[in-house]
Amino acid sequence: MTVSPAVRLREDACPGALQTHAAADGALARVRVPGGLLTAAQLRVLADAARDLGDSALELTSRGNVQLRGLAGGAERDLGTRLAAAGLLPSPTHERVRNVLASTLTGRAGGHVDIRPWVAALDAGLCADPAAAALPGRYLATLDDGRGDVAGLGGDVGLLALGPDDVALTLAGADSGLRARTADAVVLALAATLAFLDERAAQGGTAWRLAELDDGPERVVARLRAAREDVVPADGRVPVPPARATGPVGAEAQADGCTALVAVVPLGRLRAEQADLLAGLAGEVQLTPWRSVVVPDLAEDRVDDAAVDLYRSGMVFDADSPWTRVTACAGRPGCAKSLADVRADAAAAVAGGTLPAGGERQHWAGCARRCGRPRGEVVDVVATGTGYRIGKA
Repeated sequence: MTVSPAVRLREDACPGALQTHAAADGALARVRVPGGLLTAAQLRVLADAARDLGDSALELTSRGNVQLRGLAGGAERDLGTRLAAAGLLPSPTHERVRNVLASTLTGRAGGHVDIRPWVAALDAGLCADPAAAALPGRYLATLDDGRGDVAGLGGDVGLLALGPDDVALTLAGADSGLRARTADAVVLALAATLAFLDERAAQGGTAWRLAELDDGPERVVARLRAAREDVVPADGRVPVPPARATGPVGAEAQADGCTALVAVVPLGRLRAEQADLLAGLAGEVQLTPWRSVVVPDLAEDRVDDAAVDLYRSGMVFDADSPWTRVTACAGRPGCAKSLADVRADAAAAVAGGTLPAGGERQHWAGCARRCGRPRGEVVDVVATGTGYRIGKA
């Protein structure tokens, strides 16, 4: 089916670590964290940067990235130096396009394959190709190990493991009909990414996402089949699992006998001292699209103490908690367009048991733009200046 492409009147201006956004509370920097994977040392660097340069907190995004708010003018230079030294800024020219989601707990529990090597290889491939620097900052890759947790999150290009050695290429969140062996999957994803870039240029170069192009996925497939002899078409297409409303919460048993704790961070706002606490518990953590943090590889005798410490710091381990269903934009005072302090209002509603819509999954927004709204079924709680308008789009 042919659809009319979106006509963008301005270039994508997604912030990065070096190209910040001027918010009402100061500059905002977004640090890409491919796969959500952070070493303890990297998390400490981010916590220190939040304290020294920003408002002493890290914001977790729906793409598993990290934002720092309240930066003074020129702070991006100091931030960039810190990030580069920590391995969080491998390419200044490519830093905004390193948006890569990976399955939660991959390589530790569930899934057909450990896709952590895919994350590293895809990131390295993007950074090594000068052409990839021209990708829009909204570009998103989803790497799903077969459990179906991130494939439905609308990636422009994605890999979905169908078995230990059979991988589907997804485009704009749907099966493209092309297949690869596990060892060749990242090569195909990189080729599809560059084909998207070429097709975007052919259609005027204004689109921010593959789905905005006229017959984008079909034309990318055609480009791949024309250029590559190793492209393998499938006999049929598989349905891509829909976007999940929530991810895992609480204790998860790992295949090696250790335990991973998955803690929800209310409204995705992680204080610097909470980040320090996380960094002291494990050598690596994983940020998830549901604004939670995975603390893996805990021995049995460490699980209870770790959970208590994180709980006391304000993190959530109850899968039935309303905090697993409530998100919000920045609101006042961080956003000049916001008509309310939506975070404070949402927190008050949670504390008072007065969430609207019976406590259904909901997104609080300071204006009609509804920034940060998650995918899937969600109730909109939108500030109007005289109260909140509640409904579903």
